[in-house]
Amino acid sequence: MHGRRVVLAIATAGSALLGLTACTTEAESVNDNLSKDADNFKVARRITFVNGITDKVILEAQGLCSVDPGDANRMFVTCKDNNGEYVRHSLGKSDNVFWFVEQLEATDTSTSAYRFVMRPDSLIPEASVESSE
Repeated sequence: MHGRRVVLAIATAGSALLGLTACTTEAESVNDNLSKDADNFKVARRITFVNGITDKVILEAQGLCSVDPGDANRMFVTCKDNNGEYVRHSLGKSDNVFWFVEQLEATDTSTSAYRFVMRPDSLIPEASVESSE
């Protein structure tokens, strides 16, 4: 019975999301789908940090990377390496450093379909058992 409720909740959420996409533009759909692909490590990117005073590149990350702009003081870049493992970088931000993200190659992204990405491993929590023995 519990499994049916989960499926029903997911179906309801999916239907609601599909209803919301009817009022989006083509560009909004593409941007949303590209962001999802990048966050799922399917889009090659180059993230460049430049010192605004000296105009010199401070740092550059390139590859299958997801960018979390964070807050006013720091941001996070998570990249997938050639072995399928992930590395996360925490970067400090200041008023004299700017950064930008380039998509390195074109992708075949849907202009009309909205993507609903579900991760089964996040629906089923990891459990640990502790005993007094």
